[in-house]
Amino acid sequence: MAEGYLTTHVLDTARGVPAEGMEIVLYRLVDGVRDELARMTTNADGRTDSPILPKAHFLPGTYELEFHAGPYMDASGVPPEAPRFLDVIPLRFGISDPESHYHVPLLVSPFSYSTYRGS
Repeated sequence: MAEGYLTTHVLDTARGVPAEGMEIVLYRLVDGVRDELARMTTNADGRTDSPILPKAHFLPGTYELEFHAGPYMDASGVPPEAPRFLDVIPLRFGISDPESHYHVPLLVSPFSYSTYRGS
């Protein structure tokens, strides 16, 4: 049984706060088809209350996290644009080691984002 798991942490770098209330959706891709595995919302610390992909479901493969930044920006008081420059931010990544902790943080502002493999 795999012992690894997947987490995230979303920080609003424009306001200098955790991105509370951002919806995150996780998909697993198999032969180009996306299968939704989880749908969560970040808490007051910008994290999900539990791993996005817990140990029991952690498998090697290709995954995609969707960060719904547009609705978060609207709720945080960023002046709306139509269409919004950043709306849904997709991050596609691979999991190769079923024994590892994969942490995929997102730093976001209304006009930019960055990510990395955290620890």
